[in-house]
Amino acid sequence: MSRRQRWGAGLVGAVAAGAIAIGVAVAPGAAAAPQLPPVSPEDLVASVITAKPGPMNGTVTVDNELGLPAIPQAPQLGNGSSTVRVWSNGDGKGRVALPSPDGERTLVSDGTTRWSYDSSDRTATKAPAHPATPQARPDLPGGIDPQTDPAGAATAMIADLRKTSTVSVDGTAEVAGRPAYQLVLTPAPSERTLLREVRVSVDAEKRLPLQLTVLATGAPQPALTVGFSDLTFGPQDPSLFTFTPPPGTTVKDAPARGQRGDHGGPPAGAQAPRTVGDGWDRVVIAQRPATPPNQPGQPGQPDRPGNAPDLSALGSPVSGPWGQGHLITTAVATAIVTDDGRIAAGAVPEQVLSEALGR
Repeated sequence: MSRRQRWGAGLVGAVAAGAIAIGVAVAPGAAAAPQLPPVSPEDLVASVITAKPGPMNGTVTVDNELGLPAIPQAPQLGNGSSTVRVWSNGDGKGRVALPSPDGERTLVSDGTTRWSYDSSDRTATKAPAHPATPQARPDLPGGIDPQTDPAGAATAMIADLRKTSTVSVDGTAEVAGRPAYQLVLTPAPSERTLLREVRVSVDAEKRLPLQLTVLATGAPQPALTVGFSDLTFGPQDPSLFTFTPPPGTTVKDAPARGQRGDHGGPPAGAQAPRTVGDGWDRVVIAQRPATPPNQPGQPGQPDRPGNAPDLSALGSPVSGPWGQGHLITTAVATAIVTDDGRIAAGAVPEQVLSEALGR
């Protein structure tokens, strides 16, 4: 997949990721609820944000019921189940293995350099790892790289949503064989969102988010679930957090963050995504890149901006003060793809997207 194709797929991801700007997870198992000491919602949230669970590895299971149809260049966003393997040394180094129909994508961070390797086309891209200080990345707790530390990214989500939520503790559960508290975040009345609540199972000992469940208003079943199906704490093999490109691999250097490139920003002709609002009714707005000179579309395809997926085919015509485009809706998300190449997405009603596009 080319850089522009990855950028296009990333924009498609805004339909789900912006929708969830929030998080996801697996429904609790049928095991009896464990007996745990009482804890207040405030203390539980505080302990999650400051927790240092240490080295671990596990399998993350994803159940996706967003209602998205098959999308070119981003089939993983369609309905279905999948699994991901994760490893962490507990100190900023991580590894994630994402199986695909024709191979596997591997993400490795040694704390300094982050690698992304695709076995299907034998390509590897390296980029500077995220800074390990909260001052450098104020949106994430210190050392968290959301690509190689999904549990840490869930912690960042909790830290963000608690500001605009009613927080409660709703009993206990057993997840991946571990006792857990059930933390519930409900949107404040002022939040304009399609979501009813996010439930987070928090490890009683380590205070690690083990699973999250996203429920939409009016829907009895989770729209998107992700969480550990097995989990082991303890020292990890240091070799897991280093990466040596296999023979025959094409290696590319990605520009530093903030410059153009796969990890640092959009390709030439595109603008970096911007965020309007915060909390549950946050909207992400991105601009698809324009097709550069002397680079027409693929044979038999129209010259769409950057040959990104034709998202307009998925929605219905819509217009507003911002112009004309197409509206795409899912169980927990809404997106507007404008005729001038913008994409606005969030877990919000259409009106909120329209207002954000007008700003």
